[in-house]
Amino acid sequence: MYLYLLAVVVLFYLYRWIRELPRVSDKGSKYVYITGCDSGFGNLLARHLDKEGFRVIAACFTEKGEEDLKKSCSNNLITTHLDAMSQDSISKVATMIKDRVGERGLWAVVNNAGVSVPSAPCDWLTLDDYKSMLDVNLNGVIGVTLSVLPLIKKARGRVVNVASVFGRITPTGGPYCVSKYGVEGFNDTLRICMSPFGVKVLCIEPGFFKTNVTDSGILSKNLKMLWEKMPQEVRDDYGSDYLQKAISILTEKVAKISDGDLMKVVSCMEHAVAAVRPRFRYSAGWDAKFFWLPLSYMPSRVSDFILQMEAIPIAKQIK
Repeated sequence: MYLYLLAVVVLFYLYRWIRELPRVSDKGSKYVYITGCDSGFGNLLARHLDKEGFRVIAACFTEKGEEDLKKSCSNNLITTHLDAMSQDSISKVATMIKDRVGERGLWAVVNNAGVSVPSAPCDWLTLDDYKSMLDVNLNGVIGVTLSVLPLIKKARGRVVNVASVFGRITPTGGPYCVSKYGVEGFNDTLRICMSPFGVKVLCIEPGFFKTNVTDSGILSKNLKMLWEKMPQEVRDDYGSDYLQKAISILTEKVAKISDGDLMKVVSCMEHAVAAVRPRFRYSAGWDAKFFWLPLSYMPSRVSDFILQMEAIPIAKQIK
């Protein structure tokens, strides 16, 4: 019986692997618009797709990001400045892309740009803290997508949204998980709405990887800044040693569990862009596949208990 079940599982994965092998043809005429290409996943994806022969439009926030990509890629790659918080910037890039792609349309947009700060327990934050992250991680994704959606419909192309496994489970406070749950919701509604037009909408859900999002220096600096501007009453609730314990977790545990192999995510992104039959969802990283996603399917009482086992005790904790 068990051998029969094992055989069925093996055959299923073999069938899926064979089915997902074919790649789209005529890559040289297909334009791919990628946001957040200064570093991390977006930077690697832009380089990878350029080598594969796609016509890459790499959007960077900094001039240095643009210059570095130009030096390391072919002349086919186009760089542009993009501020995902600015509708004017989003519109200017969309106009440039429309002029560039013409009647062929845009094959794919990869919404990769995102930030991870400010992040902290919810009562450390203000509404403006939430807005600043949502403007990039959620509103930026929606704004960029809508700005080029007519071009994608014309090409019967695809939208690739980089969410996170923390759009499925919430291990921490603050706006990061809120923004990623929002991306998941937008992704699902868009997938249903665009299906009749032949447009594919795919979602990437990475776990912990060594990027600016998990950089302990950036996250620790953010915590210190929020702690210093917080009312004394809230500091007293958490205790004077809470900040240092939180920073220790960031510098020791987060750094250890973050995967340095960014190609695990980039390979998923490439498949979403280039495969004839892409998946609706890609879970990148062993932690995502075997811990965070299974945890997200458990009852809330169980997942909360498991997550709180690792929580830092606060000074005024209710027993």
